[in-house]
Amino acid sequence: MLEWKHTCNGSKALLIEGARRIGKSTIAEEFGKNEYKTFVMIDFNKASKKILESFDDLTNLDIFFQTIVLEYNVQLYPRQSLIIFDEIQKFPKAREAIKYLVADGRYDYMETGSLISIRENVESITLPSEERKIKMYPVDFGEFMVYMNEEILLHYIETCFKQKKPLEQKMHDKAMHLFKEYMLVGGMPQAIVAFAKGGRNFAAADIEKRDILELYRDDIKKAAKRYHSRVSALFENIPAYLSTHEKKIVLKEIENGATFDKYDEPLFWLEDSMICNLCYKCNDPNVGFALNKNDSAVKCYMGDTGLLVSLAFSENEISDQQLYKQIMNDRLSLNEGMIYKNAIAQMIAGRGRKLYFYTRYSEEKHRNDIEIDFLLSNESKTNFRVVPVEVKSSKNYTATSLARFKELFGKKIAAQYIIHPKNLSVDGEIIKIPPYMFESAFS
Repeated sequence: MLEWKHTCNGSKALLIEGARRIGKSTIAEEFGKNEYKTFVMIDFNKASKKILESFDDLTNLDIFFQTIVLEYNVQLYPRQSLIIFDEIQKFPKAREAIKYLVADGRYDYMETGSLISIRENVESITLPSEERKIKMYPVDFGEFMVYMNEEILLHYIETCFKQKKPLEQKMHDKAMHLFKEYMLVGGMPQAIVAFAKGGRNFAAADIEKRDILELYRDDIKKAAKRYHSRVSALFENIPAYLSTHEKKIVLKEIENGATFDKYDEPLFWLEDSMICNLCYKCNDPNVGFALNKNDSAVKCYMGDTGLLVSLAFSENEISDQQLYKQIMNDRLSLNEGMIYKNAIAQMIAGRGRKLYFYTRYSEEKHRNDIEIDFLLSNESKTNFRVVPVEVKSSKNYTATSLARFKELFGKKIAAQYIIHPKNLSVDGEIIKIPPYMFESAFS
């Protein structure tokens, strides 16, 4: 946000996109308080009729700004004031006005909103080119540790990864405990605050998360008009898909005769709303992921792992604390694997990377003989290299898939990673790290 302010110097508005209740309005307001002489936040959920009507005629911007000053009782100063259009998807006309407001050059403009680029919200307006877009993601594990006053441990984790040495065992146990807390609570700010203020109370966090899930359900009903039933079916079935071995979406379980071309818009909606992170199969990792994306083989992870936990389990399971005991004690088996993999998917997406996986079906064995959870790359166009990542929730596992993947794509592999609950170790060419180190490895 600071980089936008100093490099654009009023030549572009900043559009912050993110899922509902992620903290976009809060951070925009804090930025206005800290970085400008004055700021105005126009919340289009409750803007007055006079404000809305002021966008009908922008031929005289002096009158437009006068209306804002009088309605919000805030003085505006040229090049020293910020105007924030909050929940701008509620009033697309304001987004269209950005072109003229930026050209005027008097003030800086910031837009925040959820589901902004969904087609229903922008089909009747001309999208401004005078925008810089940034995406806001849930609180990551490092930020969670800072909030929980564990910065010293965080720096220790980062140092150990750089030196490729394991943490002292008690510190490893503490870091794993914190990571499990993070998976269960998630990265939605309200849930984290409720958890911390309630004395590490998981049930208090769950109440906040269930409120957010209801908001998502309302969004699905309102925004995805033509296909909301399909979006809803996909959304409610996410835990069921992720509980299976392959974790892929199986459309026939939703609708007889369903095909992926019939569900491309619902899937687009879920991803574009940032409620979910889609992970596509890459048929041939040799030549780049996007070029070989298989649109009919897709996994759908929740954008926030804490929300997945609340979506997957009933309120009764959570309120009696048994679920948390099982996860904290590594006794949830299959569902625990689902939660771990969703957390890693969330971390990858939070760093602006697309999600891909790889499988190979063996005709002889009548099953997949290679299953790589995630494919990362060095993001080089001239010297492309692949980083296969496997996620293991159990301490007992094999690395068979990685070995077979190396046989196929050895020349293209930069590094191989296994994410597991045990401490860091290096086994030949495979780097094995605990999940709390993932952000250090791929920052």
